Amino acid sequence: MDTSFIKGIIPPILTPITADEKIDEAALRRLVEFIIEGGCSGILAFGSNGEFYMLSDEEMENALAIMIDQVAGRIPLYMGVGAIRTSTCIRHAQMGVRHGAKGVSILQPMFLRPTEDELKEHIRSIAASVPDTPVLLYNNPGRCGYGMSQQLVEELAHSVPNLVGMKDSSGDMTQTMEFIRRNRDVGFRVLSGKDTLIFAGLAHGAVGAVCSTANYLPKLVCSIYDKFVAGDFKGSLEAQYT
Repeated sequence: MDTSFIKGIIPPILTPITADEKIDEAALRRLVEFIIEGGCSGILAFGSNGEFYMLSDEEMENALAIMIDQVAGRIPLYMGVGAIRTSTCIRHAQMGVRHGAKGVSILQPMFLRPTEDELKEHIRSIAASVPDTPVLLYNNPGRCGYGMSQQLVEELAHSVPNLVGMKDSSGDMTQTMEFIRRNRDVGFRVLSGKDTLIFAGLAHGAVGAVCSTANYLPKLVCSIYDKFVAGDFKGSLEAQYT
């Protein structure tokens, strides 16, 4: 399975809504263009910033179709799933793949705290529902009230064929480094999930970052990554501090 495209700056795109609570198609298309023109390497639909928890399936599918159409294959679009119910996550993951998403991102269930075995089964079931699509974990302990353990991630990374990476929003660089170190033997691709730690993540082996601020400052945020991979570490750090 090709995972080389999973890299760079990937904004968790906002979902523009009109005053009468409809998907704002014109604004969404403009934002997609702005992100692409800013040099971003991908788009994550329905992440935390996309407010997936506020959208009906119909609204989600409408917004997804608009984004896929506007992207037109220029950069990969990832489908974010974060429902509490496993079957709902499966439905959303398959919706994304059906419309052309190149990857699926799985957030751990919020509000309740499953056991390790329950969480593993939840993730395995979603990944198995889209077997030919790369799947990423999305570890967000601040929003969910608990984090994914090193043991859980390592076991899944080494046993689920299409689970190929993760976004770590813990903000704990030691933890991010361990996710990288313990799973690099299988090519596990880790993305930083804190905008303030893009440079730090890259310096410790992350392949990129999922960055909220790239919704409105894509060129600046992308310059952190672009300068780093070009070997301009001083310039990359300066861009991080800008």
